[in-house]
Amino acid sequence: QVQLVESGGGVVQDGGSLRLSCAASGRTFSRDYMGWFRQAPGKERELVASISWSGGSTTYADSVKGRFTISRDNAKNTVYLQMNSLKPEDTAVYYCASRSFSFGQWNYWGQGTQVTVSS
Repeated sequence: QVQLVESGGGVVQDGGSLRLSCAASGRTFSRDYMGWFRQAPGKERELVASISWSGGSTTYADSVKGRFTISRDNAKNTVYLQMNSLKPEDTAVYYCASRSFSFGQWNYWGQGTQVTVSS
């Protein structure tokens, strides 16, 4: 069993920055692929960014490339999402998730943290 707890959400103005954190416990975090998802009201959940167990491979949604950066600290069992140049359309609940492989189903999810970008 894996527990994922997100933090760092809040309200920020257009163009501002936030850093989300996701603390993991319950198994060997360093072996897991991690991802950040978001879901805005009335929209489907989308993958924003993902990172391999070593941190050497990352992927981003086109909508956040160049603005968001995913990283991880395996010593702290934590994955981060640095969000810069935030836009109102980034407003959503952000979730972290983990899986054992680079493909397939995401097995574990956090409870989510709200990010609101005001114009």
